Amino acid sequence: MLIQITDQNFQEVTSSGLVLIDFWAPWCGPCKMITPTIEEISKENENIKVGKLNVDDYPDLAGKYGVMSIPTLLFFKDGEVQDSSIGVVPKTVIQNKLAALNDGAGNLAP
Repeated sequence: MLIQITDQNFQEVTSSGLVLIDFWAPWCGPCKMITPTIEEISKENENIKVGKLNVDDYPDLAGKYGVMSIPTLLFFKDGEVQDSSIGVVPKTVIQNKLAALNDGAGNLAP
């Protein structure tokens, strides 16, 4: 399930487990290109929380995490940023980063 991230739920969503947050904006072409991949990962991996944060609506959160370009993907584990990816990347790149953080707690979907 894809979670819409806000100032109000960011801490709760990222505080535990494996979390992928997509920092994006509606006017961003590359963001639109990566959205189907993010949606697929969300549907295929129920053990991972996947969220989208609109940087236009929540610029303070983007600034807090040093997001300078979008799309930026941040990979959290138990509340701490563990990895990141900037720009449009293949699904396998995202899956490999998630798998590296997953510690065998469940297989990622192909």
